[in-house]
Amino acid sequence: MLSPTPPPGTRVLVTGAARGIGRAVADAFAANGARICVLDRDAVPEAPEGWLCRQGSVAVAADVEAAFAAMDAAWGGVDVAHANAGFSMNKPTTELTEAEWRQTVEVNLTGAFLTAQAAARRMLPQGHGLILFTASLFHAVGGADRAAYAATKGGVANLARALACEFGPAGVRVNAIAPGYVETWLINDLIARGRLDGEALMRRSPQRRLVQPAEVAAMACFLASPAAASVNGAVLAVDGGWTANGAP
Repeated sequence: MLSPTPPPGTRVLVTGAARGIGRAVADAFAANGARICVLDRDAVPEAPEGWLCRQGSVAVAADVEAAFAAMDAAWGGVDVAHANAGFSMNKPTTELTEAEWRQTVEVNLTGAFLTAQAAARRMLPQGHGLILFTASLFHAVGGADRAAYAATKGGVANLARALACEFGPAGVRVNAIAPGYVETWLINDLIARGRLDGEALMRRSPQRRLVQPAEVAAMACFLASPAAASVNGAVLAVDGGWTANGAP
């Protein structure tokens, strides 16, 4: 029977892991015996002993390369690269500045590409590996005031599909997770400040609740497991049925 968890000792990079989904993913892999490297613009609070923690931007190739180089030196390479770092932009399109558009593209899409590119340069010669992206429910649906965010997350989903086709023959898989509204500090803050209608979110979700970070992390660990060996080029929703629900 194929194991649904990653093998102990798996070498994992997670970007945007200081908190939220990224931290939950890093913690879940660590709980399964993985070796963890994180890259975030912020310091990682209470990082466990043995983690490699690098501060920097995923939109800067040198910062991404430095994180992978640290893994090369410590562990001889990488098995899983999760390009999770993202930037949320919720603003009317007519008020969106060029700088805000470019910032969203640079972090969400360029950062994902640079992470995948650096990972592939290591995984392709070794003949195995998983590149994983964090997309969003907005890769599949639209939303008012989400032009920049939805455009980049749609790009991330198609980047995963394209790279899966390119890298698959060499044994490297590429997938994306598309979370719905996840109960993180950011969502809770937006609800508390009235920027999001929490009750409306609950009504739209068939499960009538927010997704938990650990549930997204569980999907990431499954995708890195032997049981997911034929899952390639997939964009997998972890949204409580949000995108399946056509009702307003």
